[in-house]
Amino acid sequence: MKPTFTAREQITDASSARERILYTAHDLFYQNGIKSTGIDKIISESRVTKTTFYRHFSSKDLLIDTYLEYRHEKWIAWFNESLSKHGSQLSALYPTLSDWFQSTNYRGCAFINGMGELNDNTTIINPITTQHKEAMLNSIKNLLNADRAATNIAQQIAMAVDGAIIKAQFDQCHQPALNILKQIINTLAPAET
Repeated sequence: MKPTFTAREQITDASSARERILYTAHDLFYQNGIKSTGIDKIISESRVTKTTFYRHFSSKDLLIDTYLEYRHEKWIAWFNESLSKHGSQLSALYPTLSDWFQSTNYRGCAFINGMGELNDNTTIINPITTQHKEAMLNSIKNLLNADRAATNIAQQIAMAVDGAIIKAQFDQCHQPALNILKQIINTLAPAET
């Protein structure tokens, strides 16, 4: 189940102007970066007027926040569904991440990328990034046997997953990232793998 995470595919004749703007911004922000994607490009590609754009999104900051909320909901739903499909055990992380890393439009984590781009505007990016990473952590924690050490181990695995996401983004091949992640998980939770 390779995710595409493209939103513009959802645009239909019945899509509202707000949906067209959001879906277009989602794809452009993720593929090209938030800072390098201007409002004029979003307006042009979503086929709305400037007035219509500002009626729905009074600022680029509001659009960024809406994009990140949308991305979080879409990604975490896919992540949990994929983990479940692959057995709801810690080993489900490998095929889940492999599917994502091999998707045609993979460009890493939108939240890690956003933190790097918007470090001067943390009021927008920090709350949703924290929410996203906590949701991912909880999903990982749910794969572990429930004991007192589960939270600590889940935190370490979540950090290793973030590292694998970044490595897969910059390497030509995603397999080394998964191999290293597997080694880390085998060290942290050998009974779980």
